[in-house]
Amino acid sequence: MTTTRIAGALAAAAAVAILAACSPASESGPTTTLSIDASPEVSAVALPPAPEDPTPEIAWPLTGLDASDATKAERNRPALSIKIENTVDARPQENLDKADIVYEEYVEYGISRFIAVFQSDYPDSVGPIRSMRPMDRNIMGSLGGPLVFSGAQNRFIADTVGSGQVVVTQDLGDYGFYRTTDKAAPHNLHGYPADFAKQSEGATAPEQQWDIGYPASEATAQLKGDKASVIDITMSSLAQPEWRWNKSKKLWMRYEGSTPHVTTDGTQLSATNVVMLWVTVQYTSGSSTSSVPETLVAGRSGTGYVASGDQVIPIKWSKKGQYEPFVLSTKKGDEVALAPGQTWFELIPNAGIYNSTSIDIS
Repeated sequence: MTTTRIAGALAAAAAVAILAACSPASESGPTTTLSIDASPEVSAVALPPAPEDPTPEIAWPLTGLDASDATKAERNRPALSIKIENTVDARPQENLDKADIVYEEYVEYGISRFIAVFQSDYPDSVGPIRSMRPMDRNIMGSLGGPLVFSGAQNRFIADTVGSGQVVVTQDLGDYGFYRTTDKAAPHNLHGYPADFAKQSEGATAPEQQWDIGYPASEATAQLKGDKASVIDITMSSLAQPEWRWNKSKKLWMRYEGSTPHVTTDGTQLSATNVVMLWVTVQYTSGSSTSSVPETLVAGRSGTGYVASGDQVIPIKWSKKGQYEPFVLSTKKGDEVALAPGQTWFELIPNAGIYNSTSIDIS
């Protein structure tokens, strides 16, 4: 069973028109002759300057933020889509706050796992890094870069490599992975993004994935949405992310249940945009120990919500194929513009699993 509850109000504005009438000229009466200077003095009135265009001359493709200070090499580097664990044993994660995009997906036992995408910022190290799932190539395939992971069923690795997706993985002998001493294995595998990028032969820099509103007040949710301050999501009893709007920071702050979700250095995770997509899950064929839930996105469509700033709007979504981006549109079919900044995608099952799920927006 899936439920969605949303509360809010759309603001409306009234327009007033003022009509003026003009009296007809008299047909008779005294005549007045005016002496007009043949070359009158004209007083110039200074016009206000045009507002500065807030669109950056050079922008990071995945966030829309200003990239003018970045080198050409930095702007052209691939987007690293790294599988990050999100169990109690794995938290806090390292440098997850540096990701441009994060996708949260439903996996075995109802836990969630992340695909964290790094392009505008390559931190020194990230983790903990975990295994790949069959849907991962379809979720991140439009980004042009490698899928980075450690561990997966051989059939899933073969299917992913066979699809043409660039991968960087311990399973095939790639380097850049190491284990920390702060957690027990397998929850302590971390890695160096710079090393992963060096092994990404065939990868390309990402293209812009969706429309960006400049300034942020031009994001579609800000123009047409309902006010919101809390987004409470239930994927399962083990995956219950919550987002709370922080007015002073102008960001959505992430919680695991009611606990702030922080990184290893104590930074609370946040997002400028929270995109919630209702998705279908199906279990892969195999034995009871090898069958896993697969989120279906390639060639699929559905509904959901987008929160940008302190407002949220219902949307439709679609994705034509593995290498095509997610298309976000309003119920009327207009393209949805996100605000410049980090974006989190919540991929929430509404079919194909055994527990109820919900999105509560208030």
